[in-house]
Amino acid sequence: MYMISINADKCEGCGECVDACPAGILGMVDAKAEVTGAETDCMGCETCVVTCPNEACSLQEL
Repeated sequence: MYMISINADKCEGCGECVDACPAGILGMVDAKAEVTGAETDCMGCETCVVTCPNEACSLQEL
């Protein structure tokens, strides 16, 4: 199981991670990316981490 975290201070709201997430668990809330779906659906693919230009996304294996 994986847990995605998005640092709101680093997020500039570009939406790249939201568009790239194959699990569809990320969304835009108040112009910032957030986990809006079930965290348990995260596949641990790190697409969000690689795609984010501001290094706001991080992934942790639980």
